[in-house]
Amino acid sequence: MVKKRFRAAAIAAALALFAVCGLAACGPADTAAPADDAGKAPVTVRVASMKGPTSIGLLDLMAETDAGDAPVPCSFEVVGTADEVVKKVVAGDVDVALVPANVAAVLYQKTDGEVQAVDINTLSVLECVTADAGVTDVASLAGRTVYLTGKGATPQYVMEYLLSKAGVADQVTLEYKSEATEVVAALAADPSAVAVLPQPYATAALSKVSGARTAFGLGDAWKAVAPEGSELVTGVTVVRAEFLAEHPDEVRSFVDAQKASVEAVLADPAAAAKVAVEKGVVDNEALAEKAIPHCGLACVTGQEMRDALSGYLSVLFDADPASVGGGMPEDDFYWLD
Repeated sequence: MVKKRFRAAAIAAALALFAVCGLAACGPADTAAPADDAGKAPVTVRVASMKGPTSIGLLDLMAETDAGDAPVPCSFEVVGTADEVVKKVVAGDVDVALVPANVAAVLYQKTDGEVQAVDINTLSVLECVTADAGVTDVASLAGRTVYLTGKGATPQYVMEYLLSKAGVADQVTLEYKSEATEVVAALAADPSAVAVLPQPYATAALSKVSGARTAFGLGDAWKAVAPEGSELVTGVTVVRAEFLAEHPDEVRSFVDAQKASVEAVLADPAAAAKVAVEKGVVDNEALAEKAIPHCGLACVTGQEMRDALSGYLSVLFDADPASVGGGMPEDDFYWLD
């Protein structure tokens, strides 16, 4: 059933790409929705997300939208950076945004509480990759150099936190690169090196470096030492508070559809990978298919979301308050409906 739906949706998506959308803008945003039984046109939920894992969970919903059988009217726009998404939210150009977890907190501060987190859409996508058989956990990184990206951002704070908890912070050298592709290149040049990479780059490294393997996932390492209930959160779905107050039913429907989409994507990574390339979410279909099961796709809501996200943000806040916008979000940040 999932494959058939993706296959039909992919054809519709391909036509839409050439006729209307372009690679990064998806869904019939300019088509008026039919009126409901009461004569009132249903609200179209305008969604912005980023290329990469935080958009992958939406692929089935994107395909359903293109096919005209989505459970909730949506329009989608996939952009390259979190800054682009933030600008659209601040300007009121979108209603729902999928952003990095710390950016969600920054956006809450930037808008004086005018956004709310409705779910966690992606858990940890960071993995330790190496061909060094001696690397099995965080403590075993002692005496080694670790290549990674994200200096001054979440990857740095996460690694420093984990190394500190393992008691080896002063025994590990963190060497930062500007792009994940540079980290993969460093690993390829020296297979005994150690890299921390997000998906899908971790999967790419495994295919390019002889003997490379995933030594451990940073998400698992995090859960072993972080505050109870906390998770290493990658992506969060936020909604403009004004839109949520005016259209709570539509937001509930969107979250339900998002959860169903995540389940469909995980059930058929091959079909999802085709849509991912068509929508500009990833560039390589084969790589996407291999990486999807390891991308931490989720739809965590309610109190579970709050516990996981607040615990994660508290660690970032302790490391650098600016990383979460200068302060921890208040209770109204978390939509517990």
